Amino acid sequence: MEQFVFIPIAFFGLIILISAFFIVKQQTAAVIERFGKFQSIRHSGLQLKIPLVDRIAGKLSLKIQQLDVIIETKTLDDVFVRLKVSVQYKVIRDKVYDAFYKLDYPHDQITSYVFDVVRAEVPKMKLDDVFVKKDDIALAVKAELNDAMSDYGFDIIKTLVTDIDPDAQVKAAMNRINASEREKIAAQFEGDAARILIVEKAKAEAESKRLQGQGIADQRREIARGLEESVEVLNKVGINSQEASALIVVTQHYDTLQAIGGETNSNLILLPNSPQAGSNMLNDMVASFTASNQIGEAMKNKNDKKKDE
Repeated sequence: MEQFVFIPIAFFGLIILISAFFIVKQQTAAVIERFGKFQSIRHSGLQLKIPLVDRIAGKLSLKIQQLDVIIETKTLDDVFVRLKVSVQYKVIRDKVYDAFYKLDYPHDQITSYVFDVVRAEVPKMKLDDVFVKKDDIALAVKAELNDAMSDYGFDIIKTLVTDIDPDAQVKAAMNRINASEREKIAAQFEGDAARILIVEKAKAEAESKRLQGQGIADQRREIARGLEESVEVLNKVGINSQEASALIVVTQHYDTLQAIGGETNSNLILLPNSPQAGSNMLNDMVASFTASNQIGEAMKNKNDKKKDE
């Protein structure tokens, strides 16, 4: 009979002994209370407490945690915008007591401070400045939270403005402005390219005309030199210069007729082909040159007379 009584007592004692031991995980702090009063803080490892006297009131993670807060506010240019602020924080190892007993809902406390700071900073900025100065907003939130939450045992590691979302109509207008600006820049580049092509084409045409004129001048120079040599050869056989010129003109005249006649695809051209045609052409050319020279001399004398006056 005594054995049957001893077994339950031993089993109950074993359970109490086992309950005296507990394990705290890495990066975790356990708060121990004795009869409802704070007793101690236990960190990672195998720990011991007095059974039926001490109890684990709660555990706090010492890891870095993140809280995402979404705030809707208005900018200086009256644009409503939604911001997502990510707050990275952790419980200070030496202030686990404050973090556990001073705040029931630390997330709500952090959220309230984030709302307060963002709604104080963003209305001072225009929408474009909110995008540019989002780091300034994050630093202002971090500074305010550090001052407020350090007394409660929390360390603010970093704050980030991870999203800025204006109203849909505002975003559409911003996209249209951006597209118009890019189209304007593209049109400017296209205009510059077209202007460069025109300038380069004009330069090429000018160079082509210059080379063409130089070629024509060289051609005429060689023709004149050939005519001069032909006249000299004819002079040596007793033909004077006027007769030699007439002979050369007649020869060139018939060479031209022969070239035109040999071209089957040429258009109809009417040219004098009588034997006197070359002589008449030469006489006309001489008369034209003589008249031109006389007009030039008269104009020169007139100009010289005006200068003397």
